[in-house]
Amino acid sequence: MNYSWAVILVVIVLIVIYILNLPVFGKHPNGKRLEKIKNLAMYQDGEIKNQSLTPTKPDDVSYWQMIKKMIEGNENGSPKKALPHVTPDFNRSEKLKITWFGHSSYLIQVDGKNILVDPVFSERTSPFQFMGTKRFAGTDFIAPKDFPKLDVILITHDHYDHLDYASILALKDQTTHFITSLGVGAHLEHWGVKPSQITELAWGEQTSPLPSTSFTAAPARHFSGRLFKRNQTLWSSFVLKTKNNNIYLGGDSGYDAHFKTIGATYGPFDLAILECGQYNKMWPWIHMFPEQVAQASIDLNAKVFMPVHWGKYKLALHDWDEPIKLVVKKAEELKLPIVTPQLGESFTLGENNPTYKWWLNL
Repeated sequence: MNYSWAVILVVIVLIVIYILNLPVFGKHPNGKRLEKIKNLAMYQDGEIKNQSLTPTKPDDVSYWQMIKKMIEGNENGSPKKALPHVTPDFNRSEKLKITWFGHSSYLIQVDGKNILVDPVFSERTSPFQFMGTKRFAGTDFIAPKDFPKLDVILITHDHYDHLDYASILALKDQTTHFITSLGVGAHLEHWGVKPSQITELAWGEQTSPLPSTSFTAAPARHFSGRLFKRNQTLWSSFVLKTKNNNIYLGGDSGYDAHFKTIGATYGPFDLAILECGQYNKMWPWIHMFPEQVAQASIDLNAKVFMPVHWGKYKLALHDWDEPIKLVVKKAEELKLPIVTPQLGESFTLGENNPTYKWWLNL
């Protein structure tokens, strides 16, 4: 009997080791990459910190309460009908053209270049496609194979809903260059992206891989991690400066003073693309509430803003369309220009800004 249990235990240990070493989890930074991370001003006590104190949860909320609420769910967390979409226009553009694919994945086409941000096209934002909430019906209209040749893929941070293993594998050979936050390149290299194709930035650092175009990493208030150990890679927003446009790519971030600082340092912005969704009072500092999204656009001195991080995956407890309803309401109250494209809709900023409330009556 003892021998049998020993064999079972060894088998279990081997299975756990195998699972924890699956490529989907990526790889922690090491060597010179790790040394650069350790030299960051916000690296303390073995991890990267935010500029402001950012607890995972309020003191009066337990992890058990969070788990219980997530298990209970919300019957309106997913739409009852398949979401509509528009066929994207992938023709290269000199003017600033944006196409949103749901959640935080979007294509920027400008100055004849194709820049894809946070491409996630898997059924679930999970390391395993048999577990986790499925994408909304109707949002599977696009796949990596449908994309044209890409000049840049930009990854804001390493969470599963922004850095998708399967999507990177499918897109890496049709992409010239990857730009990302410091440390995230370890995942990309582990998945077969050549080191020469990767540029990693700390906040305030800039790169210019394309003519008349620069990418600058800027602060965000969030966290990182794909398994147990958090905050070993940086999370960032990015400033994209092109020949005629200045664009803010917000990534994931809770509200904080950094928006005003970024606006003063890098603004004004022709367009700010801001997360709006997956918020909750149980984690109030790592995702913005819709009213805060509107305020962030003011802080950034954005001429127009576009809410993303909604419309594809259910990662919080609010109704699926609550984020867009509330942020549009606030934008109308404050008379802030906002764009609300349908899934797959390609629009040229300033020429055909979409404001149709397509989510109503779904």
